[in-house]
Amino acid sequence: MIRVSLFMTVLIYIVAVGLMIFADQFSKFFIVSHFALGQKLTVIENFFQITNVRNTGAGFSILTDQTAFLSAVSLLAVIALIYLLRKEKDLLTRISYLMIIAGAIGNLIDRFRLGYVVDFLDFYIFGYDFPVFNIADSFITVGCFLLILINLKESRHA
Repeated sequence: MIRVSLFMTVLIYIVAVGLMIFADQFSKFFIVSHFALGQKLTVIENFFQITNVRNTGAGFSILTDQTAFLSAVSLLAVIALIYLLRKEKDLLTRISYLMIIAGAIGNLIDRFRLGYVVDFLDFYIFGYDFPVFNIADSFITVGCFLLILINLKESRHA
C-alpha cells in the first residue's frame, strides 16, 4: 500500500473539492450567462430539460427564503465533515465526505454571492416532474447515497 504524507493527502483533498466546486460554479455561470430566468431547453423530450431557476430554499424548495439558516447549517455540516474526514480510514467514506463538502460549498457560494442557489437540471421521471437541481446537489446526493450503502454493508457484516 502506498503511504501518502499528510500534506499530500490534504493537497489531494483540496484539489478534488476544488475541481468539484469549479464544475458546479462553471455550470451555474454558463446557465446564468446563456439562459434567461425561467428559460427552458428540451434536451430529451419528456425526460430532461435545462431550466434556469432560482432556489431560495433547500432541496425540493423546502425552507424557502431561509438563506441565513440554510447557510449556517451548510457551514456547520462542512466543518463537521472536515472533522470526520480527518479521522476516517475508509477511502470510499472519505470520497463521500469530499463530495458532500464540495456540494455544500458550491451552494454556499451561491447563497453568499447571490442570496439564492442557481438550479438548472430538470428531469421528468416516470411522469413525475422532479424538482430542478444543480451539480452541487448531485455531489451531495451521491455522497449521501454512498454513505448509506457503506453503512448498510457494514451493518450486514456486524
